[in-house]
Amino acid sequence: MSKAVADVFETGLGVIRAIRDTQSEKLEEAGKMIAHAHMEGHRFFVSGSGHSHTVAEEFYGRAGGLAFPVPVMTTELTLEEHPTKSSYIERLPGYAEILAELYGIGKDDVVLIASNSGRNAYPVELALSSRERGAKVIAITSVDHSSRTASRHASGKRLMDLADVVIDNCGVAGDSALRLEGMEAAICPTSSMANAFIVQAITAACAEELLANNVKPPVFISLNVDGNETVNEEYFEKYTRMYTLRVPH
Repeated sequence: MSKAVADVFETGLGVIRAIRDTQSEKLEEAGKMIAHAHMEGHRFFVSGSGHSHTVAEEFYGRAGGLAFPVPVMTTELTLEEHPTKSSYIERLPGYAEILAELYGIGKDDVVLIASNSGRNAYPVELALSSRERGAKVIAITSVDHSSRTASRHASGKRLMDLADVVIDNCGVAGDSALRLEGMEAAICPTSSMANAFIVQAITAACAEELLANNVKPPVFISLNVDGNETVNEEYFEKYTRMYTLRVPH
């Protein structure tokens, strides 16, 4: 194994260990919050923009994942059409408020928002709009990065200033954590690795809390195993895209 490849593993594993050692209580708190919202008939929304939108995909509609998360994941928030389009959209004031209204975020719902920097208008505004509607907010962010940058939202707030639970992805400012000799720019952004572990830890904590309350966790299984094609139909019918976008008056 080359030194560069070995360093990627050491860098990534170092971040994962840091999350395990410093964020376990927050991960358990988030899982319990989601579980109790679900048991009480409320909804669990997940969102992020740019590469952080993959947190919504990690929660939504996959084998081994909970069946009930609602992704707030429009095309504009992803990199599907252009690599910088979401960078412009996430800085626009007003967009998150529109989505909060259309998706019907309400009292005692839980809204998880992922943003490495936590400084742009979209994550900040979505947190503000969710709180105004009486929802609880979970943030996944880089505390180091966010602490070193100014908010781009008119309130001056960052995502981590507004969440009920803040989960630190333990990344460095700028996200990329590995420097190779002869290169000025760092490589190996760790937020994606961190987010995948964080999502699965929250999922496990949520399932554990549901079981502790005698509630069977609704979990999808793989449709790519022979004989499983119809197993998830009940969950698809009950939970998939479990919202109706509201029509403006």
